[in-house]
Amino acid sequence: MNKVERSKMILAMEFIARQINDEDVLDGWLISGIPDGEIPYGSTDIGDVEERYLEDDNFKDFMSCFLRCMNGAYNSGGLYCDRVVCEDKGRLTK
Repeated sequence: MNKVERSKMILAMEFIARQINDEDVLDGWLISGIPDGEIPYGSTDIGDVEERYLEDDNFKDFMSCFLRCMNGAYNSGGLYCDRVVCEDKGRLTK
């Protein structure tokens, strides 16, 4: 197990998931992904990732949840970051 690589993946998924522009879709991440407040927003510190998140089954479940959430984001409100919204079907608006 490469703990550094898995930790970086968890941090990346957490940051991107927080950009979901549909609260109903984001709820899926908060319930089945990383709970709210477990990792500080925007953290790049691998020390913020709990060891249990890196175990094979948990890590696999987080990646699966992330993909489901991204699919949901694509089909609903898209992503929102720095006052820019990327809506479904690739349309970009400010």
